[in-house]
Amino acid sequence: MNFKRLLQICVLLLVSTVAFAQQVSPQNEPSVSRLQQHVSYLASDALDGRRTGTAGANDAARYIAGEFARLGLRPAASGPATRRGSQLMARYLQSFPYVAGVELGTGNTLTFVREAGGQGVQTLRVRDDWMPIGFGSNAKVAGTMVFVGFGITASEQSYDDYAGLNVKDKIVIALQGTPDGDNPHGKFARYEEVRWKAIAARTAGAKALLVVAREGEFKNERLARLTYEQTGGDAGIPVAVVSRSGVDSILGTPTVNDWLAIAKAKSQATSQPLPGQLTLVTDVLRKEVPAYNVIGVLEGSDPVAKRETIVIGAHYDHLGRGGSGSLAQRAGEIHHGADDNASGTAGMLELARLFTSQRPRPKRTIVFIGFGGEEEGLLGSNYYVNHPISALTNTVAMINMDMIGRMKDKKLVIGGVGTAKEWREIIAKGTADTKRSFSLTLNEDGYGPSDHSSFYGKQVPVLFFWTGTHNDYHKPSDTFEKINYTDQARILDLVSYIVREVDGTDKRLTYTTAKTEATPRTGGFRVYLGTIPNYAEGNDGLLIDGVRDDSPAAHAGLKPGDKIVKIGTREIKNVYDYTYALGEMKGGEEYVIEVVRGKDRLSLKIKPIQR
Repeated sequence: MNFKRLLQICVLLLVSTVAFAQQVSPQNEPSVSRLQQHVSYLASDALDGRRTGTAGANDAARYIAGEFARLGLRPAASGPATRRGSQLMARYLQSFPYVAGVELGTGNTLTFVREAGGQGVQTLRVRDDWMPIGFGSNAKVAGTMVFVGFGITASEQSYDDYAGLNVKDKIVIALQGTPDGDNPHGKFARYEEVRWKAIAARTAGAKALLVVAREGEFKNERLARLTYEQTGGDAGIPVAVVSRSGVDSILGTPTVNDWLAIAKAKSQATSQPLPGQLTLVTDVLRKEVPAYNVIGVLEGSDPVAKRETIVIGAHYDHLGRGGSGSLAQRAGEIHHGADDNASGTAGMLELARLFTSQRPRPKRTIVFIGFGGEEEGLLGSNYYVNHPISALTNTVAMINMDMIGRMKDKKLVIGGVGTAKEWREIIAKGTADTKRSFSLTLNEDGYGPSDHSSFYGKQVPVLFFWTGTHNDYHKPSDTFEKINYTDQARILDLVSYIVREVDGTDKRLTYTTAKTEATPRTGGFRVYLGTIPNYAEGNDGLLIDGVRDDSPAAHAGLKPGDKIVKIGTREIKNVYDYTYALGEMKGGEEYVIEVVRGKDRLSLKIKPIQR
């Protein structure tokens, strides 16, 4: 949607809202009709699923900014004192780095020389015969090749395709799959992912990894679709997929089918380098695009208390047309994201309306934030807590709403109640009123799979409101007509009460370290460390956002802000290296973990807990 059209819509909304405002009850309660208006637009086909970095997500950001402007909220950014147009809208937007995707550069080549002296040169065609993989490094490498079977190193299974092989500074060729075949419950199932094969190759000293296509028709090969993942980082070596016919044509015998039989029968690669010399050049361009948090500020009325802030937030992004994160059977359909998280965004906008019309105004400053990039790994909220509009030490509480639109049987989950000693009493008082009564599940933990986790990692008391998952979660069928708007309004009435209670007292909330009630998500690994990884892209270590209290990480002396660079003998460059190392660890055994803290590199000792 173009900006001129958006402004026209905002004007129409303003006129209709003024007319509606004359009918609002004196209690200034949350409006079911307004919630439906917001959700139906944000979850409409027009916004195309709101995947971060797309036109649909940017239209959603501008819609939120338009609502903030209409309500009279102050933009977070300084700028000309204008009240209209794109200048004002832009001042509500906090941009953060985002790579929307990747595309082929002009330098991709794969050339094979069969004989010494440059005889028998063969060049494979990019797209038709081979493709670089998006998480691989851009580089030019040349050398001999070694077949490494499935390319798996799994110490916990006493299995290593690299055992007895010298692949240092060589190019390795690996088959897709595992010794278990396609068994999703096999003991090697997690090593199916090419990421793990790349880590094994790099650790063994290889300078590039070629993966043999699984499909006979290269155009049907999943790995040949150039994609990009925000949170994984660079593999550290070039990685490419080569068609089966391409591999056979350059190497002759043994063929791919022969290699597959060797790998299955012996579970071990051939020990001899393959004949010939291969030169590989990978050139993948990253498409950096704007991505935004949307921030509106209601300045407090008290000259002293207004220096402190209460953050009310919700993420507005979703999954676009599927792909990464989707639970749909196929990509291509619009994932509407009505509950996840147009519902929370609509709730945030409705609370902004309530508090801007409240008289007297709140004493403390309230900051309303629509976060981008949540589905990609809390990118927007993580960026905000490291680039806040005022010192984060002045933030007294953060209230997060994510999926608050599908309430059944009055069931409401509130997370983070252990992050301030006053939360339980405030919630109990708020729900004593029958109009705000729910069947509550209270969770102590301040960490979780949504944006409040970024704030709790900075020692800000948080609350997280959620009505639970459902069959439409992360599917195109999460549509606006399925939202329970009446109970959503009741939830907002409770949130409004809680914010007023926090604002109404002269004393700040008492921050406390919450106990862990839910099992930390570690991908089914056998051990637990208690770290909260930062999922923003990095390639020089894994940044830690938080450390759970009384965990192995806490006992080892790890702190939020540390960057893990080595565990045992394994170098850690990104979250995949970290999870790979985690899968190799054994409970009760002591490991040396190296971290960068400021300018210092520290060696600590950690003893993971067996699950």
